[in-house]
Amino acid sequence: MPTRRNVLLTAGAWAAGSQTLRARDLTQTACGRLGRPLRILVPDGSQANVAPVIAGFERTHGCRSEMIVVDLDDINATLTLESILPELGVDIALPATFGIPDLADSGAILPLGDIDARLGGRALAEGELYRAGDDFDGEHWGFQTDGDVYLMFYHRGMLEDPDEQARYADQTGTPLAIPQTWQELDRQMAFFHRPDQGRFGGCLYRTETYAAWEWWARFHAAGGLPFDADFHPRLASAPELVALEAMIAADAHLTGSKLGLFDNWARYNAGDIYASIGWGGTQKSLNLPGAGMRGRVANGPLPGAMVDGKPMPLAYFNWGWSYVVARHCPEPDLAYRFCQFAVGAKTSSDAVAAPEGYFDPFRKEHYSDPRIIEVYGNSFLREHQRAMTAPIPDLYVARRNEYFDALTFWLLRSLSGAIRPEVALKNVENAWEATTEQVGRPRQAARWKALYAAYPDRLRPLWERDAG
Repeated sequence: MPTRRNVLLTAGAWAAGSQTLRARDLTQTACGRLGRPLRILVPDGSQANVAPVIAGFERTHGCRSEMIVVDLDDINATLTLESILPELGVDIALPATFGIPDLADSGAILPLGDIDARLGGRALAEGELYRAGDDFDGEHWGFQTDGDVYLMFYHRGMLEDPDEQARYADQTGTPLAIPQTWQELDRQMAFFHRPDQGRFGGCLYRTETYAAWEWWARFHAAGGLPFDADFHPRLASAPELVALEAMIAADAHLTGSKLGLFDNWARYNAGDIYASIGWGGTQKSLNLPGAGMRGRVANGPLPGAMVDGKPMPLAYFNWGWSYVVARHCPEPDLAYRFCQFAVGAKTSSDAVAAPEGYFDPFRKEHYSDPRIIEVYGNSFLREHQRAMTAPIPDLYVARRNEYFDALTFWLLRSLSGAIRPEVALKNVENAWEATTEQVGRPRQAARWKALYAAYPDRLRPLWERDAG
């Protein structure tokens, strides 16, 4: 005899099934109206991540999709041009998350709040670890699909060598262990840097693309915030100046600092460098079968600072990719359903598990998936999950690239010895003030206030004096 509980469960299952069928019908109807496959603009290198999403969406909803592949450095510009002259017919795109503010400000992508209300996409947020990059000016614009937080990689053989441990303890009075602060990392890189022995301290990026990110992390660890409450830059104060001076000093203990992303990975895989910095992509490269550093890496957090007398590592979300709906998409609800499908627990796990692609874990479910564990290894995933729960966000304000381009230009001039650090940072402040005047200070100040609210609570003692 059926019980009341069984009847309710059966009714609930029937209702859920009816909703799924209705969603499929609506999706197929929208596909018919579109009259062609959904077109997804993707950065070259992410095809392996997007392919299982496309296959799964067609299998589940009967709607075909196709990729338009462009260079990863060109995707945001391509999407902006497409909003002016829609020659490619892009429906969905995968821009860098830090580009969303400018894409939103220029009208290149559609706000999603109204569709959220109709289709309930934000219900997926329950499993997401990081959402700060997909909201801007109080509106929802994208679906995070990649967990790009900076982490550190150490040569386990050097770190755990008993002779090196004894010598380091004798020289410094501290044990040789995974660094928790930038000061300790710099000291360890100096200790291991012995070019005459074919051994090097570190392989950190000092390129036009990446140099600003290391400084951003060092700057925050030193107690700095980039702006005050009125959006005036705060870069050249004494404690913050120390961050650039330390970065310059560390340059003496690096090798391969001018290498790009993939060349950096290949260089570190040679096995003669103590420390490297990177993301999940770095770990994938080092963990590939046959890789020179496979099984020889000790994973660590991004170094931080001392807080109340205790070392406190930081985390920094500095890249990432997000699904967005293009401005001229004829069927925005259909595009939204694709994005919704892409970042769900099962489909996103299929995407992240692809070892050849860019995407790294960004949902709680990813860290227990055996395929993802195989790709990354347990020790990396422990550090990565911890970092994803409370990272410093990137600079999500309008003209973000303009601010970072000025920062990078003067940082590289200072790193090369062409200009004193205090002059370089003052020049950055002047350039930033000019950009802010063009955009409008009150608007940028409001954006900065909203962004600062996303900073991790546990590190606020570092910054409260500058928060305004």
